[in-house]
Amino acid sequence: MKQRILMVAAENGALAGAKVGGMADVIRDLPDALAGVDLCVDVIMPSYGFLTAVANQPQDLGELTVAFGGRLERVHVFSMPHPQVPEAMIYLLEHALWQSVPGQIYSQGSAERPFADDATKFAFLCASVATALVTGRVPMPAVLHLHDWHAGCLAMLRAFVPEFSVLKEIECVFSIHNLALQGIRPLSQDSSSFAAWFPELFAFLTQGQKQLITDPRYPHCVNPMRMGIVLSDKVHLVSPSYAKEVLQPSKPEAGFFGGEGLEHDLQLKANDGKVVGILNGCVYSSVSDLPAKPPARIQVPEFKQLLSAVETALVQWQGHQAQVSGVDMIAFARTQAHWRQAMAEQVPSLLLTSVGRLTDQKVLLLRHQLSTGLSVLETLLKALKQIKPTALLILLGSGDASIAKSFQVLGAKYDNLLFLQGYNEALSEALYQHGDLFLMPSSFEPCGISQMLAMRAGQPCLVHGVGGLKDTVEDGVTGFAFNGNSLDEQAEAFLQRLMQAIACFEGETWPKVRAAAMAQRFDWHSIAEQYRQQLYCKV
Repeated sequence: MKQRILMVAAENGALAGAKVGGMADVIRDLPDALAGVDLCVDVIMPSYGFLTAVANQPQDLGELTVAFGGRLERVHVFSMPHPQVPEAMIYLLEHALWQSVPGQIYSQGSAERPFADDATKFAFLCASVATALVTGRVPMPAVLHLHDWHAGCLAMLRAFVPEFSVLKEIECVFSIHNLALQGIRPLSQDSSSFAAWFPELFAFLTQGQKQLITDPRYPHCVNPMRMGIVLSDKVHLVSPSYAKEVLQPSKPEAGFFGGEGLEHDLQLKANDGKVVGILNGCVYSSVSDLPAKPPARIQVPEFKQLLSAVETALVQWQGHQAQVSGVDMIAFARTQAHWRQAMAEQVPSLLLTSVGRLTDQKVLLLRHQLSTGLSVLETLLKALKQIKPTALLILLGSGDASIAKSFQVLGAKYDNLLFLQGYNEALSEALYQHGDLFLMPSSFEPCGISQMLAMRAGQPCLVHGVGGLKDTVEDGVTGFAFNGNSLDEQAEAFLQRLMQAIACFEGETWPKVRAAAMAQRFDWHSIAEQYRQQLYCKV
C-alpha cells in the first residue's frame, strides 16, 4: 500500500483557473512523479467559489464546523479524483470567505494593509484543514506537506492547539517557494490579525509561543512563513543553491536577497539537518526524447504564427476591459508594423524574449538606473538598435502597475521593444518555442520554471547566476550567466554578457549552446526519489 501524503496549497495547476505562479506547476506535476516511487499525493485547497464548478465529478463530503474568528463557520468539503493520477484525490473547501475577489485566487491588498484579505483567507484554510483531518472528513496522511506562507498557520495549530495535537504524530514538511512573500500581519488590534483569527488561542498564548510566531523584525506582528519554518519537522527549498542563499541575511543595497529576516531560524534548522534543497522539475514529452539537432532560427511562417498569438492574447485581454488601454494600443500598433514586415518576408535578425511577473524580484535589474541616467532596459534597447538594427525584444508580463508604466513608456519610445502587459499560456509557449535568447535577470530566483521551459524548446537563456538559475544554466555551455556584488556590477555584467552572447549568435558556438540547452533534463520523475528519501522518510 502506498504511503499517503497530503499537500496543502493555495494553487494547483491540475485545475483550470487555479494557477497563478510556479507553485501551481509543482502541485500539478508532483503527484504523478511521486506515484512512481510508491507515494500517493492528495491535495487540499480552497475552491475560491469557482473551482468546484470546473471539477471533474466532485463528490459532496458534507460540512465541517470550524472555529475561526470567534465564530463557528460551516465549511463545505468536496473531493474529486486527480485528473492525471489514479488513486490520488483533490479536496476542495467551500466558504464565502475564500471568494473575496470573484474568480481569482489572491487579493491585491493595499500598501497600508498588505496581505490583509489573503492572510485571513489562508489562516481560515489552515483551521479548516486541521478540523477536516481530526474529524476524519479527510483521511489522516502519513505526511503533511505545507506549501509557502499560505499554509504556515497549520504548523502553528498543530503545535499549539490541544484539539489538533494528534497531527503531531505525523511528519510535517514545509516547502518555501518564495521567501520574500511571508504574509505578515499584526498580532492583534486589527480585523486581519492573529487575535482576530484565533481569539481563544491568543488569550492563552505563552510568551515562548509568541516568540516562535512573531516576526523578528516586527515583534508586534505574526509571520506565517516563520510559523512554517520553526514549527515544521523539515524545511524544503526549491533548489540547492537557494537553500544556501537563504541562510545568509539579505543585502538589498548590494543586490543580494537571502533570508529576508528569517535567516537565523533557517540557520538553526539547518544546523539540525532539517533544511533540504531539492530542485523543481519540468515535464517533458519523453525523458529519452533528445533532439537530433537544435531548432532553426525563426522563419517567416513561424514569425506570423507568433504575431497571431500576440494578437489573440491582446484581443482576449480586452474582454475584461471597458476601454482599450494605452499599453495595449501601443502593442497593437507595434504588432501591425511587424505584420507588414512579415508580409514583406522580413523577420527579426535576433529575437530576444522574456516571460515573467512584473515584480522587483524579476525586473529590478532592468529598471536599475546607470550612471548615464538611463535604465538598463533602455540602454539595452539603444545598444541593440546599433548592433542589430532589426532585432526585437518581446517582453510578456503582468504585475506591479508602476513597473508596467515604465515599460509602456519604453515600448512607445523604441520600436525594437514589444511590451505585452498580461499573461497568456499559448503566447508564452510561442515565445519559448520561437525566441533566440531568453532573458531572466532575476535578482533572486528560488527555482524558476521559465528558464527550463525555454531550454526545453531549444532557446538558450541569459540568467543571473543565483538560486535555481545557477543550478540549471551552465555559463557558456547550456546558456549564459552573469554575476556581480552590487546592483551596478550586476547591471554592467548583464549588459556585457548579453553583448557577448549576441556576438557569438552568428558563429559556430550558438548551435552547440542551443543543442546543449535543449538536451537538458530536469525531469520530475528523477527528482521524485529525492523527495521520498530526503523529505518523507523520518530521520
